[in-house]
Amino acid sequence: MNSEMSTEPNQIRAQIAALLADVPDPAQEGSGFDQLAESDIDAVAARLEEAHDLLVRALESVEKG
Repeated sequence: MNSEMSTEPNQIRAQIAALLADVPDPAQEGSGFDQLAESDIDAVAARLEEAHDLLVRALESVEKG
């Protein structure tokens, strides 16, 4: 990833959406979220952590900006 973080909201939204595209929505009935295997839960956790890190970097860029 670039060392220079974008502060463009639409670009950040797109990056978050791409990271979370394969993550089932626990609020959506029939998502199968409650039937995930432990390895799947670890993968979901990793994706959520990546999304969180991206948001933190974006916020830091805005604060510096």
